[in-house]
Amino acid sequence: MVASMNEKPIRISIDRGGTFTDCIAQVRGQDDIIIKILSVDPKNYPDAPTEAIRRVLEEFYGKHIPRGTKLDLKDVAEWVRMGTTVATNALLERKGERTAFLVTAGFKDVLQIGNQSRPYMFDLRIRRAEPLYSDVFEVKERVVLESCADTNLRTLKLSSPPPLDSHVGTSGEIVQVVEPLDIKTSREYLERIRAQGFRSIAVCLMHSYIFPDHELQLFELAQEIGFEHITLSHRISQRPKLVPRGNSTVVDAYLTPSIKMYLQQFLDSFPGLEQSETRLEFMQSDGGLVPASALRGLHSILSGPAGGVVGYSQTAFDKVEMIPVIGFDMGGTSTDVSRYDGQFDHIFETTTAGISVHVPQLNVNTIAAGGGSILAWRDGLMSVGPESASSDPGPASYRKGGPLTITDANLALGRLLPEHFPSVFGPCENEPLDRETVIQQFQKLTSLINKDTGRSLSWAEVADGFLQVANSSMCQPIRSLTEARGHHTADHHLASFGGAGGQHACAIAETLGIRRVKIHKYSSILSAYGIGLADVVHEAERPCAKVFDAENISLINDDLDALSLKVQEHPSLARFNAVDTHRFLNMRYDGSDTTIMVLQENSTDSKKAFIDAHHRQFGFTPTNRHIFVDTIRVRGVGRQVGSHTESSTTQSEKSTSTHPSAPKASSLKAVFFGGLGWTDTPIFLFDSIRAGEVIFGPAIIVDKTQTILVGPKSCAHIEQDGLVLDVNTTKTKNISATHLDPVALSVFRHRFMGVAEQMGRILQNVSVSANIKERLDFSCAIFTPDGALVANAPHVPAMIGSMAFAVKSQIEHWRGKLEDGDVLLSNSPAFGGVHLPDLTVITPVFDAQGKDIIFWAASRGHHADVGGILPGSMPPNSKFLWEEGAVFDSFRLVHGGVLAEEELKRILCEEPAQKPGSSGTRCFQDNVTDIKAQVAANHTGIRLVRSLIEEYTMDVVQVYMKAIQDSAELAVRNLFKKLAVRFKGTEISAVDYMDDGTPIQLKVTINAEDGSAEFDFNGTGPQVFGNWNAPPAICNSAVIYALRSMVESDIPLNHGCIKPITLVIPDKSLLKPSYDSAVCAGNVLTSQRIVDVIFRAFRVCAASQGCMNNFTFGLDGEGGFGYYETIAGGSGAGPSWNGTSGVHTNMTNTRITDPESLERRYPVVLRRFCFRNGSGGKGAFQGGEGVIRDVEFRLPMAVSILSERRSFAPYGMRGGSDGMRGRNMWISRLGRQISIGGKNSVAVEKGDRVVIETPGGGGYGVAVDGLNHDESRVQPSFVPVACGSIQESTAVAEQV
Repeated sequence: MVASMNEKPIRISIDRGGTFTDCIAQVRGQDDIIIKILSVDPKNYPDAPTEAIRRVLEEFYGKHIPRGTKLDLKDVAEWVRMGTTVATNALLERKGERTAFLVTAGFKDVLQIGNQSRPYMFDLRIRRAEPLYSDVFEVKERVVLESCADTNLRTLKLSSPPPLDSHVGTSGEIVQVVEPLDIKTSREYLERIRAQGFRSIAVCLMHSYIFPDHELQLFELAQEIGFEHITLSHRISQRPKLVPRGNSTVVDAYLTPSIKMYLQQFLDSFPGLEQSETRLEFMQSDGGLVPASALRGLHSILSGPAGGVVGYSQTAFDKVEMIPVIGFDMGGTSTDVSRYDGQFDHIFETTTAGISVHVPQLNVNTIAAGGGSILAWRDGLMSVGPESASSDPGPASYRKGGPLTITDANLALGRLLPEHFPSVFGPCENEPLDRETVIQQFQKLTSLINKDTGRSLSWAEVADGFLQVANSSMCQPIRSLTEARGHHTADHHLASFGGAGGQHACAIAETLGIRRVKIHKYSSILSAYGIGLADVVHEAERPCAKVFDAENISLINDDLDALSLKVQEHPSLARFNAVDTHRFLNMRYDGSDTTIMVLQENSTDSKKAFIDAHHRQFGFTPTNRHIFVDTIRVRGVGRQVGSHTESSTTQSEKSTSTHPSAPKASSLKAVFFGGLGWTDTPIFLFDSIRAGEVIFGPAIIVDKTQTILVGPKSCAHIEQDGLVLDVNTTKTKNISATHLDPVALSVFRHRFMGVAEQMGRILQNVSVSANIKERLDFSCAIFTPDGALVANAPHVPAMIGSMAFAVKSQIEHWRGKLEDGDVLLSNSPAFGGVHLPDLTVITPVFDAQGKDIIFWAASRGHHADVGGILPGSMPPNSKFLWEEGAVFDSFRLVHGGVLAEEELKRILCEEPAQKPGSSGTRCFQDNVTDIKAQVAANHTGIRLVRSLIEEYTMDVVQVYMKAIQDSAELAVRNLFKKLAVRFKGTEISAVDYMDDGTPIQLKVTINAEDGSAEFDFNGTGPQVFGNWNAPPAICNSAVIYALRSMVESDIPLNHGCIKPITLVIPDKSLLKPSYDSAVCAGNVLTSQRIVDVIFRAFRVCAASQGCMNNFTFGLDGEGGFGYYETIAGGSGAGPSWNGTSGVHTNMTNTRITDPESLERRYPVVLRRFCFRNGSGGKGAFQGGEGVIRDVEFRLPMAVSILSERRSFAPYGMRGGSDGMRGRNMWISRLGRQISIGGKNSVAVEKGDRVVIETPGGGGYGVAVDGLNHDESRVQPSFVPVACGSIQESTAVAEQV
């Protein structure tokens, strides 16, 4: 960086990471000073950034400065800029300030319940993040909105409950106070916890984002009592959604005191720094700097990764070419991926260390793949991570007895050079990396793999195979970050940085089709370098809630002007002589919950910019929909006009000088490359390469802090201040279709699953209904020509495996009659369906000649309505299938490129209406759009599989489609062999009863020789005169889910899982009813009970709530509406874990609508959403508690409940007691209480309430004195901190 002569000579930038602290000091007229030290080294220094600065000053002055000396920066440093993990570590290690949480009465457990989904679908030890607060208080107060501002019901002015007072909120909406703030009880509580030692409180009240009055009153009260840290939710976020805003408030209250304490400790080493002109600034998660005094804990969690994004945005993005860049930051335990296209990509609602928050962050996504990721061989597949060796014991090469890791594979293959690493390993920390031990471990692992596969691979081929699998797994999130948002991955450059990035960058780029990789000379410390390039910023946001139309544009602009002025006048920007303001509109279509942040530019029509952005990301443009502006946002960037402070790196021109001779290699080393074998590879020193020289791969380039592998198909040259790798991507891979390769099998496993996941993202993006787009109630899969499942991304558990029944039925029905381009639609139980709202779209894929079907793509989505006797098509009292809506046996939806919309309308709208008391679909247009979204999802799957065929050939793809099924089959057979030993001589059987007394009976017989099993459901009761009959596809899904949960390894979900199993289901039974039977509850109730029976038979764990608690309400007719949700309960305890409270279990994982969003959309008041204390079964391990959901209705409407476990309690196991049964109560506005049973519909009046008390989970074991180790409280080995947009996409696969 170039400084003017009157500036102080040193600028210091520091990134305090989890393992290392990186520091770069730029000194006028001298070379940069680079410091890299351990972040934690208490034997030598108490604080790494302070130690780094001491070493900088030693080099600058050329003299020794003893540790502990007070350091003077006032006269030499222009600024110190820092990114710190103080907040991150406090969050991950739960070492923040003791905090109390104050929330509106009825919601004391709302942050623990969250969106009610479980983080890992198949983990029975449901492991949620522990709450950060130590105490909670329910504040007596309540406000509601006058209208349902987020739906077409907004014209209704609601007067129930009767308001005591009305106010105009900050968004212009009318807010009604229905219960005033109880100052007396609040004061008593605050005084009590203050006396107990609490110093920090977090306050989050319902709808405070637009009505902050009650929070402000509590602030004044807490200040008066003497609290030092008071965080109010409306100051943290001005957005609706109680849960993420409440979490954000608690996180800030929990972390900011730690930040302030650290800051004071840091300043103690620098006397007078605060009063001097030397600026101390900190990096925020949004990529901007703030003065130290303004730093908040919530905003500093991702400061290090944000610095990296700023670093590559300034050094790898060419403002002339405008080619977008993917950031690839690979470290020791994880890898961060991000994207930059000239504008920073910010997100505003995300998950951080398992906690959903509202906070501006750069869209950085952490994935569980780093140098320390552990390599394993499981069930015929190579796996990499997510477990990490971390730093202790570390990789096998660290000489501490650690496991094989990615780092070890690179070392063994010659891609890491021990002589270029410091000798700091072993018990005395004075030995080099241990390659010999690593090779010995790979030889042992290779023997096992060759024994299992019958191959004769060398250890080097195995090590290289693990690297291929690792690279494949890292490519998938990059594809998600780009393609899921409408960008082609190959149209990017790759910016590689981080300690391990250079070893993988070429291979990653080649796999993704990216032709250029950029690696800055400071790539191993790019986060620190980027912090030095960042801008000082200040942001402000406020609610808007206005339609973007001619009437409101001037009002919106006035609000933006006022907000811009507020930002420009903020004290943190006062020292700059210019402030650039960037104005944003947070926009969405009416009826949608998906917002897009649009930059308002003078030359750009904001409405058109939003429409274009929406179409690019989601692939469609809704018609006749208003566009709303939810919030407005202004980002101010400080600028010093006339100051010469640009980075020489970003301003320098590309070098055009050339040297006739190639650079001279410092040595030759044998390096293993797949396809080439061991190859003598030249080693070059980074600093010896001159501009214009070209290095052809294979080659290795090293410097003090990084090792860069130039692949055989790549070349490298110096450009500006970094290295450029040009990658020669090839389209066709040379893999045998006759000899199965375990490496290729493991790679194909990722690729096939990636196809299904990408299909899901397209379906979510293009759909419009809340069920699919927001609740994520859908599934996507690909199948072999005969209908065997190849890959089913783990979407809705109840849909796993069940689509194969539908696909095979269509194959049989249409054999020889289909043409290329045809698309089929079905939902009938007679054709493999489960219940009528689940529409399955099936697309055959023909070979190039259009003759033979080579595979199938299918997608299933739960539609909001398909007709029938009640809105939602889930009537609690249906007895016949026709009462539940339209039936599609086998409908050719698309033929000759034409969608049969008229016939579709006839079946959906007209046919059901001909039945007595029945109606056609109540949302035909949404049905059509969602069906088109399913067609688009299938098309995506077809395109991706065709690209695989182009890359590998048809024969290879089909061979590995079968092989991946064989792998899953092997895992299940191995499970049964283990179970046969465990249950030798013991009958594996169980019975449980539906609430009407119908038994579900199971006997399992295992063949110990071949690992097969018979699941015999004889003894199960007959089909019922009700709707909880379950077609066979449901039983199939329940068995697959249960077995996958019991395997406890990440096996592929495909036909192989069910292949070793023979299902015996009696005809005309509950689990195989006649085709005209009502079935809508079979998928949502009976499926849960089947899993309970399987777990009981195998003694896996106590019963979970055994229900989904399907709750609907709404109005029929013109202007009507419908709402559907499923409600969590308690999970069952197991032999080493307590059950979890307020969570969805087994066959569902659907989210629940946030309390504030619910009230903004529908005429209801959510009075309570909390744990049902005492409902979990007792035992050595306790069952999880159910929940109480108490809904008050503001208009007369119809309400329905479909539930189970109201008669038969969730069973305990091995002496543990049963969980408590559920209960459904109707409470009239006059106080009359009526139990409405498990399945019923009622017509409620204004002011009535329905209170649903869900079942608790069963307990496990006999309660004894003393503490048991609870594995549900042990967090996974990898908890990502940065969870950007990919996390939301992954929720499609894990949180439904």
